Formats: sequence, C-alpha cells, structure tokens
Amino acid sequence: MSENQVDKTEQAAADAVAPDPFAQQVAPPQSQKPSPVMWLGLGALLIVALMVIFVLPSVVTEYELPLERRVEVASNTVTPAQQEPEAEISPFEEAQRSIQRKEAQDILAELLERQGELDALEVSEWGQESYDEALAVASIGDEYYRTQEFVLASEHYARGRDSLVELLETVPDVLQRILIEGDNALSAADSSLAQDRYSLALVLDANSEEAQIGLERAQALDEVANLFIEAEELLEDGEFTAAREAYVRITELDSYNEQAPQMIAEVDAQIVQDRFARIMSEGYALLQAGNPDDAIATFQRAANLGINQQEAQAAIEQTETEVANAQINALRADIDAAEFSENWAAAVAAYDAVLAIDPNLTFAIDGRNYADTRAALDAFLVNAINNPERLSEEDVYNETAGYYFAARDDIANPGPLLSSQLDELEALLEYSQVPLEVNLASDMLTDVTLLRVGNLGVFEQQTLSLKPGRYVAVGRRPGFRDVREEFTVGFGQTPDQVLVRCVERVITTSGR
Repeated sequence: MSENQVDKTEQAAADAVAPDPFAQQVAPPQSQKPSPVMWLGLGALLIVALMVIFVLPSVVTEYELPLERRVEVASNTVTPAQQEPEAEISPFEEAQRSIQRKEAQDILAELLERQGELDALEVSEWGQESYDEALAVASIGDEYYRTQEFVLASEHYARGRDSLVELLETVPDVLQRILIEGDNALSAADSSLAQDRYSLALVLDANSEEAQIGLERAQALDEVANLFIEAEELLEDGEFTAAREAYVRITELDSYNEQAPQMIAEVDAQIVQDRFARIMSEGYALLQAGNPDDAIATFQRAANLGINQQEAQAAIEQTETEVANAQINALRADIDAAEFSENWAAAVAAYDAVLAIDPNLTFAIDGRNYADTRAALDAFLVNAINNPERLSEEDVYNETAGYYFAARDDIANPGPLLSSQLDELEALLEYSQVPLEVNLASDMLTDVTLLRVGNLGVFEQQTLSLKPGRYVAVGRRPGFRDVREEFTVGFGQTPDQVLVRCVERVITTSGR
C-alpha cells in the first residue's frame, strides 16, 4: 500500500472519530443523549478504521509478490487507475477490497505451490514452453495486483494456476515418453542419453521401478558392451570357459540383459559338445590300442553327457560287435581244433559260447547240432567198448549194432578216432556172438538157475556153451541161505569153473 493510500485511510478514520464542527453547532441541548444505535455504529466504524490502519499493512507485507518473471503489458493497455486519480473510498469499500486482495493472494499461493512442484520435477527438461506461458499469464495478474484490481488479478492468477495444474496432469504421459526414450537409448547403446532419460524419469516418479532398473542398466552399459566384445573374442579363440565367465559377469552387472543368458546356454552347449568330442576320441584311441572294454566304458561316459547319445551308442555297439567278432573268431578256432581232434564235447561247449554272444549265428546253430550228435555217438561208443559184456543182452546188442551201422553208413568222413572205435566195436559185436564153453560145478544138493538161460537143476558137473557176456547163477537149498555167483564169459574173463552151492545153514527158532 502506498503512503498516500495509508494517509488517506488514516484521515478517513480520524474523520470518522473526530466530532464534526458543523455537527456541534446544531447539536441539541446537553440534556439530550445519543441513542444506543448511534454508539454501536460509531464503534463499528472505529474497529474498521483500526483494522485498515494496523492490520492491512501487515497482511500486504506478508503476501509480497514472489514472482520474478514479468510480462510487459501492451502499451495500449491502460488501467483505469492510470487514467484517473484514485478517489477517496469508504471503509466498507476498503474492507471489500481487502477481501478481494486476500482471495488473490490465496490463488497466488496455490499458483506458487504448483510452480514449486513443477520446478522440483525439472519442468524445464520437458514442459518449458507451457510452463512459461502459464507464468506469463500469472504475471499479468501481478500488474493488476499492483493497481489493486484484485478481481482481475485473481482471474489471471487462476488462469496461470490452472495451466500449471494441467501441466502437472501431463506428468504420467511425459514419464512414459521419457521411459521410451530411455529404452531406445539403451537399445542404441547410448549410455549417456539413457542415464539422462532414466534420471529424469526418477525425478518425475522416484518410485518408478522401470526407471530404477533402466538407470542401473544404463550405468553398466559401457562395461557390459566391453564384456560382450571380450566374450566374442574368447569364443573365436576357443576359450569357452573364459567366455562363459564373461557372460556371467554381464548378468551380474545387468540382470535384465536377455542376450547374455542365451549366450551362456550356447556356450554351455558348446562346452559339453567339446567335452563329448574329446571323450569319444579317447574311446576310439583305446579301441585302436586293443582295449575294447575300456573303450566301451569311455563311450558310455560320453553317452551320459546327454548329447549325441545315438552317436555314442553306435560307437558302443560297434565296439561290442568288434569284441564279439574277436571272441567268436577265437571260439571258431577252438571249434576247428576240437572237431579236428574229434573232441566233440569240447566243440559243443565252444558252440554254446558262440551262441551266448550271438544266438542267431547260423553256423553256430547248425554246427552245435552236428557236434552234439557226434558227442552223443562218441559217448555211446566209448561206453559200449568199455562194457562189452553187456552185449550178451539182446536189447543192448541190437541197440549197439544200430549205432554201429548208422555210424558206418551216415558219416562220410568219420575221422581216425571214430574209425578206430567202429572197428573195435565191430570186433566186439562179432565176438559177442561166438559161444564159449563154461564149466559149472555144484554138490548135487543145490538147485541151480542161470539167469537169462534157465534152470539147471542139481548136478555135480555141467558144461554150457554161453555167448560172451555177464551172467548170474543162483543156488537154492532148503534150510540153507541162497547164493549168487556172477561171472563173465569171454573178453579174457572166462573163469575155469563156476561153483554154485549153498553151504550156510539157516538157523530157525522153535515156534517159528
């Protein structure tokens, strides 16, 4: 408030309090007193005058105009206060003007609060033009405020405030735009621009997780880029483990990097592939060195890596086949030797070993059948030659003769052993049919029976013609224990005499 305005206000208050000289001349006699209404009116005017004198200056001082930006008012804009000298106003009008001033100051305070918010959000980085336009409108309100046209000042302050509010309402959209710019800068490997954009985004929203992550990634961008270059060079040199470590370091610096985990997976696969190749080479080296069992174990290690299992299994099968072939070849040599020496039992065992390796080998199946037949024939001939006395039994003779003629007729190349056996058996068969005389003696008391021949009765001496073979003579005599005499006829075992008599008396108890 100017000094002239204050003086005028004080003068108005004084005039309201001081007695009017003209009023004293026409005053009623002393006996008449003023009415209560008059005193109340004078009191109210006195209070208003005191408020104008003492309160308004402090209010005006408290709400100094803080805006520094000013807009030059057009030269053709002239306020009424500039055209005409200020007229005297009443205390009521001054009170109304005080209310209008307070309203303007309140709106201005809101405007300044919005201005502070925008300044804190670094509006100059994203909304300077709209910000300046809003303050320009508010500055016009300053001019009206100076001329005490508070209604117009309030209008311009309100327009400026509303424009700032509208600018604040665009912050979410601005934030998204700035985040996109940050993402684009990050994709373009522009660390500086990305950090600038994400930093500004954090000014707009300190709790933006996207901005926080983006800023961290942008700060590590240069080091991450260098690590990518280093890893690529290591891969070219075949240093897979070192390259993997570089990619792991990238994920530690930038956990949101999508390329590094993919490269780690590729490098891991390459490391396993390289290890697989080395193990397979080791297996083939062992196979070439004549260690098939170790080679198979090595190939199995390669298969256990989980890659190229078909290749590893093929190597295992190939090795097993080679091992089997080697074993079969060795067994075939054993078979040839056994068959040549007519050791047919050994040949059967060798054929069984071959079939255990590969049960589908035709030569082993057919060969075993033949060897088994020859082994059975050999066993039969050996038994017949070793027990020629059994040929005296008709069924044994007929069976043996059947084997003999079958062997002579069916085996084209019998071999020296079989030929010798057949010759020997032929002689035994012929010899078994030529009777020999055998002398039997008894005591004329014992009843003698020669099994497979018949009952001979009692006699003292008797001579029989018997085919070579094993015989049993049984003697019986009442009151004596039976006797059995076994003897062999022929084959150099014919006894000079066979004595058959019962001499051991059987003792019986009475009553039995």
